[in-house]
Amino acid sequence: MSYFVYILECSDNTFYTGIAKDVSKRLEEHNSSTKGAKYTKVRRPVKLLYKEAAADRSSAAKREYAIKKLRRAEKIELINS
Repeated sequence: MSYFVYILECSDNTFYTGIAKDVSKRLEEHNSSTKGAKYTKVRRPVKLLYKEAAADRSSAAKREYAIKKLRRAEKIELINS
């Protein structure tokens, strides 16, 4: 399992969902690097709320898409599960 799907909480209490091989490195990029996503750059600091392993990049991308389509309440339920 080389890829992960993750959910971050931004400083404005919004969620950001992404995929990465190394979630801790990606979290650092979101918080302090120019490599962070445009969405999170203006909403720093962000914190990791959830991560889930995926078998490959394709399945991680499909799961990321599915999570992004969830309503906020459903994402909170997923995070708390």
